[in-house]
Amino acid sequence: MRNPKLAMIGAIAAAALSVTACGSGDTASSGTSSAAAETTTTMAPSSSAPMASGGDGVTQTTDVFGAGCAQVPSDPADKGSLQGMVSDPVATAASNNPLLTKLVAAVQAAGLVDTLNSQEAITVFAPADPAFAALGDAKFAELAGQPAVLGDILKYHVVGKRYDAKGLESAGSVDSLQGKQLTIAGTGDAMTVNGAPVLCGNIPTANATVFVIGEVLTPPAA
Repeated sequence: MRNPKLAMIGAIAAAALSVTACGSGDTASSGTSSAAAETTTTMAPSSSAPMASGGDGVTQTTDVFGAGCAQVPSDPADKGSLQGMVSDPVATAASNNPLLTKLVAAVQAAGLVDTLNSQEAITVFAPADPAFAALGDAKFAELAGQPAVLGDILKYHVVGKRYDAKGLESAGSVDSLQGKQLTIAGTGDAMTVNGAPVLCGNIPTANATVFVIGEVLTPPAA
């Protein structure tokens, strides 16, 4: 009666629901930033965010920064590498990135793949896999029947305008697609989003600039 593949996606995605019981920025681990990876990017992550764009938020693969970038595949032929992601829309690009497998499963379960891919210019704060893993398994079952709740959480990680790191620093706060604001603080490797550390920033895709973060964010209560 149950499709094992769909059940697995629902179970992984359900991790995101458990953030609704927690405060913003206090739900997950930033362990990705300290995890050593055997692969390296084609460039060394800088200690401060490059000042990349002319105001449109579009970045290049040479603009990425953060210790977590070392976990991105280095082979340009790999679709999950910086070069591989740049020509794909964001949901497709994320599906090839080994840092974001649980986020992708959540996006699929919430039915947001086409929504994200069809946006013209957005910023995505993408929780790395350890951020979802830190939530634990207790509330996995709760999300399977609540895609609208999951979608609300995921939309809180998306901004309807494209920003690079310089633009985020200048803005200080940005409006999410969910309707609530996100607070930006710090610079370079010390940049945070609602207190969550940026592990790898300024990642370019065809329609978005992506910042991999170390926590799953919770929309504030109305």
